[in-house]
Amino acid sequence: MEFQLLGPFEARHEGDRVLVGSRRQERCLLSILLLEAGRVVTTGRLIELLWDGDAPASARGTVHTYIGRLRARLGPYGVRVETRHDGYVLNPGVHAVDAHEFTALARRAGGVAEPAQRVRLYDRALALWRGPLLADVADDGLRERLGGSLAELRMSALEQRAEAQLELGTHDRVVIDLTPLAREHPGRERLVAAQMTALYRSGRQAAALELYRATRKALVTGLGIEPGAGLKTLHDRMLHGDPRLHRPPVPLYAVRVDEEWLPWTTSGHPALEFCNTYAGWGGPGLPGSEWLRTYRTLAVWAGHLDLAEDRLVTGLIERARQRPDEAAAVLEEARELRTQLYAALTGPDDVRAFRAVAGVAEDAAKASAFVRGEDGLGRWRLSPSAGLRLPVLAVARSAAELLADPGRFTVRACPGPDCGWLFRDESGRRRWCSLGTCGRETLAY
Repeated sequence: MEFQLLGPFEARHEGDRVLVGSRRQERCLLSILLLEAGRVVTTGRLIELLWDGDAPASARGTVHTYIGRLRARLGPYGVRVETRHDGYVLNPGVHAVDAHEFTALARRAGGVAEPAQRVRLYDRALALWRGPLLADVADDGLRERLGGSLAELRMSALEQRAEAQLELGTHDRVVIDLTPLAREHPGRERLVAAQMTALYRSGRQAAALELYRATRKALVTGLGIEPGAGLKTLHDRMLHGDPRLHRPPVPLYAVRVDEEWLPWTTSGHPALEFCNTYAGWGGPGLPGSEWLRTYRTLAVWAGHLDLAEDRLVTGLIERARQRPDEAAAVLEEARELRTQLYAALTGPDDVRAFRAVAGVAEDAAKASAFVRGEDGLGRWRLSPSAGLRLPVLAVARSAAELLADPGRFTVRACPGPDCGWLFRDESGRRRWCSLGTCGRETLAY
């Protein structure tokens, strides 16, 4: 079954609504058990929540009656409410609860470094909200007691999604998403700062400054405090027209290719360069090192490294636009291949990583044909029938060639704490790549 608590209460089985109970308190009791799924809720706490400290003498018997009705209605769908000592526990099993799904997605998004993927996860999480928690079941007081942590996580998700959107340069979306939330929550200074920045980048400096004034007035009047240092600094920068506020941070050590930021070429081998789309300069205060932000980035990168012809890249980008879900799956496959390849190259004894790369390389072999080029030489070429996987298979084939070459044992990883770029060193003495950017002061040859 599917239970929806983020808005009006609903229970569904295979898409059809299920009548759980006619009484509001009965649905409220089920909601409490669902929010606490897997944990025992004592009868005393249920009584306290359902009657808000004004329970009748018959409250315990009423709770028992409600539990009996719920078991009768939900038992046929495999929902089990068990008695444990002086309380009850609902075993979530395979049943879906939108509040749990939201929490999992929001926490997963918070651990993702790459802004585009972070926005996608936050979008999925926030889309689960259809209104206030248990809008037709709980009053404001009960809602605060039951869902205070959920409400806080929702606001945090809104803030972090807005900041990721600003990193991507989609400030117009921030303006839409955060209006009128920024005025409703003046105490959420990250939210206000994101909205001010979005307004400023949209050419609405006056609106951004007015939002600061309104926020300051609300804080001083309501709480007797001034805005924090971060918000004050942002306000001052806007007053002085700081040009850096007009654009998101540019990645370090990057080149611009067909409107995509790609990392510098450092190793001279496509398989190593693929690994270097992850490693490199991801330390505190620096733009992230996740270069494979979208499928388009992957396709452009493959063309830039001559792993795919320009005409194929154009077609792949168009196909990805038409099939976003398929493109997203291929992008995840590319990131997983990159992880395994990095492990195989930096740990020659890692058999599991080697086999993972070998599996994709075998797929590449099946999708390849040996053709005669215009120069009269034969070469392996991936068939366009590989579809959106073509860049991934091209990388896997290049990786297989490197893993079969004794030269793989000359691969080194930059030891810089915020780097890790891979490069080949025939001498076995270099500690840093030939660029020496991060190890400029401690080069050792």
